[in-house]
Amino acid sequence: MRKRFHQSLDELKEKLLVMAGFSEQAIQRAIEAYRTRDGEMVELVRKSEPSINRLEREIDSTALDLLATEQPMAVDLRFILSVIRINADLERVGDLAVNIAVRVGETNALQPVDLPVDIPRLGTLAAAMIRKALEAFIEGDAEMAESVLALDDEVDRLNSAAFHALSRVIREQPAVTTQALNAMLIARNLERVGDHATNIAEDVIFWVKGNDIRHKMTAA
Repeated sequence: MRKRFHQSLDELKEKLLVMAGFSEQAIQRAIEAYRTRDGEMVELVRKSEPSINRLEREIDSTALDLLATEQPMAVDLRFILSVIRINADLERVGDLAVNIAVRVGETNALQPVDLPVDIPRLGTLAAAMIRKALEAFIEGDAEMAESVLALDDEVDRLNSAAFHALSRVIREQPAVTTQALNAMLIARNLERVGDHATNIAEDVIFWVKGNDIRHKMTAA
């Protein structure tokens, strides 16, 4: 009986890793689409959304069935609860990738301009946070998850710098307002990707150590 239950947990983990692969690929493609102005890449990101949404529903259904039928305790309960929360964060990462792709598509239709913001750098850092958080989940490594949390401040700093630089561009060069606004929104979406990576890392810590960091941070 317990063997079948743990097989089910392994299958749940495998499904979540497939979901993670789709979401991580979507954000990487969105960043690449911005860097290269690649319209085909934009479409690939948009087309990935139904698969991500379908997987989210499947994972939630499987996890809730396990909670209802097996009544797991301790670390197994924390694992399933963490999977449900990580699943939601990964779905949001997929949504953010689509948001970025839409903005890239709009920008591609306009005259190219040089903007004082390094979107690829911000994107690379946000994507690295997602990758490291997922690696921490795969390994069940709380220390690795904690290292993700330290990267969030840098992502926030880069997003803030982008906002101020692009606001100045809008004031001084009204003709490129649309391009600047799109870049601002892309930066904001990437900052939110970093937030979701932080959430995933916190859920890994909750699963492994039983420490609910989100709750403590909210209470503070």
